[in-house]
Amino acid sequence: MATIHRATLNPTKLELLTAWLPARHWYPADDVKDLQRIGACRLDDPAGEVGIELLVVRAEHGPLVHVPLTYRAAELEGADLHLVGTTEHSVLGTRYVYDAVIDPVFVEAVTAVIRTGGQQAEEFVETADGPERRDPMMRLRGNGWGMKSQPAGRLVRLEEGDPAVTVAEGVRLEVRRVLTDEPAESPLYLTGAWDENVPATVLTELY
Repeated sequence: MATIHRATLNPTKLELLTAWLPARHWYPADDVKDLQRIGACRLDDPAGEVGIELLVVRAEHGPLVHVPLTYRAAELEGADLHLVGTTEHSVLGTRYVYDAVIDPVFVEAVTAVIRTGGQQAEEFVETADGPERRDPMMRLRGNGWGMKSQPAGRLVRLEEGDPAVTVAEGVRLEVRRVLTDEPAESPLYLTGAWDENVPATVLTELY
């Protein structure tokens, strides 16, 4: 379950990504104009410490781009190069926003979803009358029905690019950036769907 606070962010997530995306060598444009959120959903951190969100965004006349993010109350050691930026959350204070491909909490969460046939976290918005459930902007589905998830283990390396390849002791993940209708090559994968569209492969697991 993901708890969402009614809060303001300064700068917003889209403002952070507008500044961050053009500097990525895999992003297919020199600038970002009128960036829009097309799809979004959350994953659970069992410890309740790290926010995990998968975003699909699109700039004017641009392709669909998948950017998973993690939100932390403190800096992630050794991940300075993967810091998207910081934002002031009106409820939680300063949040450190990271490209999730380097975050071990994201790696563990998404591996479990893929292997167990899981889906996105249920979202609840905090209100004066208590939590209210809301529908996510994107729905995920892992295809590993009937499997059990083992720990992903310590992160070994990250190969930047499209896809971004995150290698841990017990898993190798490929995170697609620019989304296409190309099917997954791996037998284990994660799809995302929004606005009743045909699901797109957003992440695959390779051994």
